[in-house]
Amino acid sequence: MLEYRVFARRIDNHGSEATTKDARIVLDTDMVGRPDAFNPAEMLLASLAACILKGTERVIPILGFELRGIEVALHGVRQDSPPKMVRIVYEILVDTNEPDARLDLLHRNLRKYGTIYNTLAGATELAGTVRRKA
Repeated sequence: MLEYRVFARRIDNHGSEATTKDARIVLDTDMVGRPDAFNPAEMLLASLAACILKGTERVIPILGFELRGIEVALHGVRQDSPPKMVRIVYEILVDTNEPDARLDLLHRNLRKYGTIYNTLAGATELAGTVRRKA
């Protein structure tokens, strides 16, 4: 079993920070919001994006997948009562000459082996596509 540790603290009424290892992230915990930091819902979406990108790094050498670049766009829908993320839709844009069947294989691997992906898929509606960058 792998274990992870993150420490978070309130800086003031405008923000907080989270740290792990030598990394630090400013968090938007201001009640009116702030444009220079991720709020908790955006952090959740960013975590899924990071999972997809890290999963790509893991599987491309295994699959022998030729990749020039990859981008992930996410859209989350939150309900108010009770507050929760009810749907997340993502689009993975891959810059590659690989055939469509190989894009599908990449997507299957990302869905099957992503820690954050599988955690969220068990808790909310999660749907997405992979397409070739034009």
